[in-house]
Amino acid sequence: MRGHGNILINTPEIELWPGGLLRARSSHDARALARAQHVLRRKRDGRFLAADLAEGLLPLIPRLNREAGLDAALDALERAADYRREGLLRVRELPLDRIEHRLVALGLDGHAYQARTGLTLIAEPDRLAYAGRDRYARPLWLHPAAARAWAHLREAAQRDGIVLEAISGYRSHDYQLGIFERKLARGQRIEQILTVNAAPGYSEHHSGLALDIGAPGEPPAEESFETTPAFAWLREHAGGYGYVMSYPRDNPHGIVYEPWHWRCAAA
Repeated sequence: MRGHGNILINTPEIELWPGGLLRARSSHDARALARAQHVLRRKRDGRFLAADLAEGLLPLIPRLNREAGLDAALDALERAADYRREGLLRVRELPLDRIEHRLVALGLDGHAYQARTGLTLIAEPDRLAYAGRDRYARPLWLHPAAARAWAHLREAAQRDGIVLEAISGYRSHDYQLGIFERKLARGQRIEQILTVNAAPGYSEHHSGLALDIGAPGEPPAEESFETTPAFAWLREHAGGYGYVMSYPRDNPHGIVYEPWHWRCAAA
């Protein structure tokens, strides 16, 4: 694989994917993606914005120069060599000011939510490690520490005859905002959504340290996961590999019981 290989470069509004991982949605995109060292991808909706080719940047949308966050993404692209030299050893956090403004627009009082739940705003990392594929054959991105721990955890489970599947890893602030916007459009109330989903900016998935885990043949993100041998194995062994279950029954954050949601606490 070209480009950074196992590194996703993250900016507030645009991700820089390494070439070779994204599936094209048109023949035009396919030709560009096949030669791309990096692909600029809008976080809000996953739209491909531009391909970084050997001969320069190829726009994949009209009026690329008007795209929000493009300057930050191009600055990151210019620093690609620095990211390559640093690898995954110097992960930094992105600023939180943008998500604070978005919460206000959503009609959610972040200070009141934080006081009520004990959750705090979580920054996204500026780079993430490729951790293989999830159940749905999508690239799985995790904080480097979580990626290493997940590889060791999964290998240990396999030695004991247990298959662990990744359901979901890193999610951006924009992704979480999209969940809320879609549910609000369907008529759900904010308080109703908050019993199931952490408020945008407060999900552990933003850090890249959280992982939803499943087992073959089991529905994803369902309480029934607790009856599986995979869950029993995790309860006994996950702590030894740095993973803890974030939301047990009657957790102080007011989030429903999530036996599938585990966080790497070793970072």
